Amino acid sequence: MPKLKTNRGAAKRFRATANGFKHRGTARNHILTKKSTKRKRHLRGVIGVAKVDCPAVAKMLPYSS
Repeated sequence: MPKLKTNRGAAKRFRATANGFKHRGTARNHILTKKSTKRKRHLRGVIGVAKVDCPAVAKMLPYSS
């Protein structure tokens, strides 16, 4: 069986963890002036991928977990 190809866009967005995957939150790239400081602060950091979406991400990243 040939090697599987990794989805390069997904590889840049998701990282495997012990319990699934993590990704950076959205809405932090531009148009930041109208967003409150509290809102931007809460958008920092990483977020876990929902359990229902983990199989799709795992399929795009065959060698990550």
